[in-house]
Amino acid sequence: MRKLLNEELGRPTLEECATQDKLPVAIVLDNVRSAQNVGSFFRTADAFGIGHIALCGISATPPNREIHKTALGAEQSVEWSYHPTTLECIESLRQEGYRIIAIEQIEGATMLNNFRAESGERYALVFGNEVDGVDQAVADIVDGAIEIPQVGIKHSLNVSVSAGILMWELFRQMR
Repeated sequence: MRKLLNEELGRPTLEECATQDKLPVAIVLDNVRSAQNVGSFFRTADAFGIGHIALCGISATPPNREIHKTALGAEQSVEWSYHPTTLECIESLRQEGYRIIAIEQIEGATMLNNFRAESGERYALVFGNEVDGVDQAVADIVDGAIEIPQVGIKHSLNVSVSAGILMWELFRQMR
């Protein structure tokens, strides 16, 4: 088998990407401390046509060398905003009609394999800090939670890995 060249993949230009339909999904980063993780969010969001990334609190913002190192330019193709607090961001997204979903191990969380995206619904997925997860004050006001089933001895995944799993699943269900 021959690997395809980048030119053969049929990817849109930055200008074409700006006019493409995006998934009605916003990614909310609740104090994600690693700029390289932030860059991974941008790159994955670009791959799956995610509509928006909201960077909150201590989350790094473009332009940033460490973000660019993993985003590889996707920080230019995905719309983003900065919010001083995640709570402020969530209230704004809620007013825009988003259903706020924490990606966290929370009482009553829906396992990802049981989650079904509803047609016409807008989702805001909240991903937490690499050490502390989604802040409890944020967990207190979300509309629901999704947990990724795991069977190993570790109790969590890297936040950008979790994001890739969730973005793929929403892309799969909503496209």
